[in-house]
Amino acid sequence: MNYKKQTVCDVPVAGRRVLVRCDFNVPQDKKTGAITDDKRIRAAIPTLRYLLDRGACVVACSHLGKPKGAWNEALSLAPVAERLAALLGRAVIFCKDIVGAQAQEKAAALLPGQVLLLENLRFDKGEEKNDPDFAKALAALVGADGLYVSDAFGTVHRAHASTAGVAAYLPAVSGFLIQKELEIMGGALDAPKRPFVAVLGGAKVSDKIAVINNLLDKVDTLIIGGGMAYTFAYAQGGKIGTSLLEADKADYALQMIAKAKEKGVQLLLPTDTVAAKEFAADAAPVVVDAMAIPDDMMGLDIGPKTRAAFTAAVSGAGTIIWNGPMGVFEFPAFAVGTKAMAQALAESGAVTIIGGGDSAAAAEQLGFADKITHISTGGGASLELLEGKELPGVACLMDKA
Repeated sequence: MNYKKQTVCDVPVAGRRVLVRCDFNVPQDKKTGAITDDKRIRAAIPTLRYLLDRGACVVACSHLGKPKGAWNEALSLAPVAERLAALLGRAVIFCKDIVGAQAQEKAAALLPGQVLLLENLRFDKGEEKNDPDFAKALAALVGADGLYVSDAFGTVHRAHASTAGVAAYLPAVSGFLIQKELEIMGGALDAPKRPFVAVLGGAKVSDKIAVINNLLDKVDTLIIGGGMAYTFAYAQGGKIGTSLLEADKADYALQMIAKAKEKGVQLLLPTDTVAAKEFAADAAPVVVDAMAIPDDMMGLDIGPKTRAAFTAAVSGAGTIIWNGPMGVFEFPAFAVGTKAMAQALAESGAVTIIGGGDSAAAAEQLGFADKITHISTGGGASLELLEGKELPGVACLMDKA
């Protein structure tokens, strides 16, 4: 996949009408509707400000939640418009319409330096279906001389009307958020500073099958922790008690062990684990051999020997990609392994990349986020990038010359 795409800096924007796909899918308080975390709105500000300061007429759009093609007042983008205006320091015109007469009228009336925010794209069934008529209507809001800017990395793995379909009707470039994701994550996969170490955790092997397979062709060391490590132990004849297990993935685990050996990749698996009799925050933690977990216990974190081995492996790395916690980091007694890994990344001196999702949440929760080179804004998109898949919302953008 080509990660070198044109950006807003490569095309003229002054006086031009620009459709910008943002990611304003923000968490809200269920009772009051108040936005509880505006990080995604803040992430869109550099691109929007760049366009507005240069005299573009901006039509911003996004989805929020899963309204399934029907109007839902609780998922309106009206609160987002208010927060966006406060962050931009300028008025945001809000439209309770997406591509209808009201949206057309407000888009046509925009003056250079003004911004219009459309209502939740997913209120229209055409969005998720990537309906060509809906995509064409979105593009028409900025006219034949308009521009499409993709800046919602968390959605580029989906071929929706606003993420891929509109690029059939408008020249398409990336905003600064996607540019950064492609340069850092794409660069790490294409030309990493070595040694290149990948750390994979999380619950299921099935979630990371393609990631493991792809990374074994690229990395020098692959570390596997979290719940999926128990399937690897089971596959090699280990006793894992009541730990998480995908028995149908045991053969795959053995294949990956063999592939690592064949490729000369150092594959590190837990040698000890922190287990307990139940999945609970107050369960008593016990350190046991990773291949001999008692029948009535489940592994919930990596053990001290494993922590030492894993952190030593990342300490001399040039590039580290981490996706997935080492244990049940939501429970303090079983967050030690994840915290040790986050700290090791922060102190490694390497280019450090966290691929969104739970590992990003863990780094932030544990206080190491500001010491990481890059934390991806897209969980699913990051995984598919690590899998080596073509992302529809990136493939549709114009290539750099």
